[in-house]
Amino acid sequence: MFILIKNGEVYAPHPLGIQSILICGGSIVQIGDIDEGELRGISNIDVIDAAGMIVSPGIIDPHVHLIGGGGEGGFATRTPEIQLSSIIRAGVTTVVGCLGTDGTTRHMTSLLAKARGLEEEGVTAYIYTGNYSVPTPTITGSVKDDVILIDKVVGAGEIAIADSRSAQPSTHEVAKLVAEARVGGLLSKKAGVTHFHVGIGTERLGMLRSLMKDYEIPPANIYATHVTRTQELFDEAVELSHAGAYVDITADEKTAEWIAYYKSNGGALSQLTVSSDGNGSLPVFDEKGEMVGFGVATQEMLFNQVVQSVKHYGMDLSEALGLVTANTAKALRLENKGHVKEGMDADLIILDQETLDIKHVFAKGKHMLSGQEIIVKGTFE
Repeated sequence: MFILIKNGEVYAPHPLGIQSILICGGSIVQIGDIDEGELRGISNIDVIDAAGMIVSPGIIDPHVHLIGGGGEGGFATRTPEIQLSSIIRAGVTTVVGCLGTDGTTRHMTSLLAKARGLEEEGVTAYIYTGNYSVPTPTITGSVKDDVILIDKVVGAGEIAIADSRSAQPSTHEVAKLVAEARVGGLLSKKAGVTHFHVGIGTERLGMLRSLMKDYEIPPANIYATHVTRTQELFDEAVELSHAGAYVDITADEKTAEWIAYYKSNGGALSQLTVSSDGNGSLPVFDEKGEMVGFGVATQEMLFNQVVQSVKHYGMDLSEALGLVTANTAKALRLENKGHVKEGMDADLIILDQETLDIKHVFAKGKHMLSGQEIIVKGTFE
């Protein structure tokens, strides 16, 4: 069975112009001039006419609470598991799941099971091993062994630093954890990154600079998120990107503005990604550390802010798309993701050329959303 997407303007995420894309068996098998009549003569074929539309890689969301998060306001504030339709509607075709504050009532095995379930339902799913704490919870008893032995584990995270909710680890303790993740990645040909939750503490990114300087941790194994909490923190994130570390913005109403600031202040664009924190809690604390508000993050905010960065801040579309496709694939070493290229996984979104609204989503070659209507829903939806 073939799927032919024709007449679309392809961003790979770099612009390729108007091209046809042929999909078979979950992969992109050809890009360019494709003889539709010849294909019809040899096989069944579905055709999507993408005239007036843009074809882009599917979005990779590197920070999602697949089994929910939260709980800082008590048991009733635990957020729910994410559903497949929420992922697809947001244009996301690959997710990376994490635990957050709670590593007691939420478990690594449950996170792994959820990732495998989402794979069965149609998207690609990976996870980080661990949570805020150091030592951090694992499946095998070792960060290194989790990365090596469990196919879905791409690194460690989210490890909390500069935050009152962290385990207040020493730099040496964190360095040992990051080194384990790195070695696990080397031995299994994975990213082996450590994904850091950064809070509002005055230390900001000082520990991460120390990891690179004093412990010889390669910058590419450091991946810091939530870096827009304060101007001072974000300025340090810009500098961290120059060293070769990866930095991630959690999508909210001001994300497009932060992206524009990052670019205008010389941040290394290849080192920047944007994530949703999907289904994670959004607690608001006062100056005494008491929670005074609560919300839940949604994945739809992610692409919304990519669009805003283009429409309102003049960012080139290919650069904006790269923040949620190619850059994320590079940071997490997902070699078959993040690009429209022959041989890559057929994870694609099709956008209205004028509005940039998501019209179609393909995940691993399967048509998941058409005309903004969900085709494939989760098992219990």
